[in-house]
Amino acid sequence: MTAEPTFSHLDATGTARMVDVADKAVTARQAVAQGRVVTTESVLAALRDNSLPKGDALATARLAGIMGAKRTPDLIPLCHPIALHKVAVDLVVSDDGVTITATTKTADRTGVEMEALTAVSVAGLTLIDMVKSADPAAELTDVRVLSKTGGKTGHWERS
Repeated sequence: MTAEPTFSHLDATGTARMVDVADKAVTARQAVAQGRVVTTESVLAALRDNSLPKGDALATARLAGIMGAKRTPDLIPLCHPIALHKVAVDLVVSDDGVTITATTKTADRTGVEMEALTAVSVAGLTLIDMVKSADPAAELTDVRVLSKTGGKTGHWERS
């Protein structure tokens, strides 16, 4: 018989709590997350030739994603503040949208998945803000972790 899953952010009474990571080993950790902004062909063309009225939307979104990753514990209530050693946010314009990929790295006692997800989310929301006058229906989709390394569970990759 399989045991019920336990949720580390809940105590024995079901009350939310921050997980105690003091006794965990410091290890190198990395996470990669990805999402997409779906928008119109005309907006994608404007992104390619940097002709949007608000300026360089891709550079602005990239910077916003990095800044968002650094603010993750301020946005996600039970996330630990960790020292980020790397945040890279890449935006690739294709024929059907913009793919946003964030890579986060640290050497700490807890992972950086939430920081990578936050980077993708904030970059995507910023991109939507930059294009909304041209496409009010632009949407952020498919935000998810692609892979993570480090810690007790080691390497995990989305199949």
